Amino acid sequence: MSSFPDTGDAFIEYLQIEKNASPYTVKYYLNDLETFFAFLKQEGIVNLQEVDTKVVRLFLTTLYDKKLSRRSVSRKISSLRSFYKFMEREEIVQINPFLHLTLPKAKKPIPGFLYMEELEKLFEISDTTDPIGQRNQAILETLYATGMRVSECQGLTLDSIDFSIGTMFVKGKGRKERYIPFGRFAEIALETYINEGRKQLFKNTAKTNAVFLNARGGPLTVRGIRLILNKMVEEAAITVHVHPHKLRHTFATHMLNEGADLRTVQELLGHENLSSTQIYTHVTKDRLRSVYMNSHPRANDQNSDQRGEDSE
Repeated sequence: MSSFPDTGDAFIEYLQIEKNASPYTVKYYLNDLETFFAFLKQEGIVNLQEVDTKVVRLFLTTLYDKKLSRRSVSRKISSLRSFYKFMEREEIVQINPFLHLTLPKAKKPIPGFLYMEELEKLFEISDTTDPIGQRNQAILETLYATGMRVSECQGLTLDSIDFSIGTMFVKGKGRKERYIPFGRFAEIALETYINEGRKQLFKNTAKTNAVFLNARGGPLTVRGIRLILNKMVEEAAITVHVHPHKLRHTFATHMLNEGADLRTVQELLGHENLSSTQIYTHVTKDRLRSVYMNSHPRANDQNSDQRGEDSE
């Protein structure tokens, strides 16, 4: 009989070595295992082979009693399904009690995004004559130009940016790597910051190749970037709720609204599955109506007249 900690450690090692899971992914799996093991201990279950569908349903009930969202519950069950699949492979258990457990699908909310006039307010906030302002402007332009995650932005190094061809090399979710192009506005902001502001922030004692530095000359953290963006939103007096990930939503929405195909946006965002990108296929009501009015043969008199002329 394997102890819970030993089995859990073996699974985490499997994720790190065989699956090459990122530290963030491992952290979530570990948290989900600890929740499950604590539940088993409370129920007096000491052998993982004792876990059957009845135990699983009871565990599910305790999760809902804690008022967890369907998304959080689904993630925990998915983690434990993978855990038991691993234990089956290692012949620690014979049956995966999570295998056929069905859960109500969590409704995916339509991502919020910013309109251009709201973005312009953000772009005008930073004092680009100041090192901190140059850095903040470069962060904002980079996030909107590339659609990358805040964690990916934080991980950028000087040698990951190729100004000669306007691309960035990004290490993304699940340690997957990709190249992302960037445009002229981001190029100007980055070159200004790297050639001026970063040199002033950089301290000789801080040996770092990170692009974005804090006031002490060390690499900015993910939390630091989020705080910077939150402060910029506050100063811009934007009334809608804006979180850093909304810039990623905005990038995807604007690309699709301007005619980019779904597969290209999927690749730019670093999504493994197309279904993850499809949530961005919403368009603004104004654009929907504009496309409809200009395209439908009987949407207005002008379209109807044009069809008549074309048939003559």
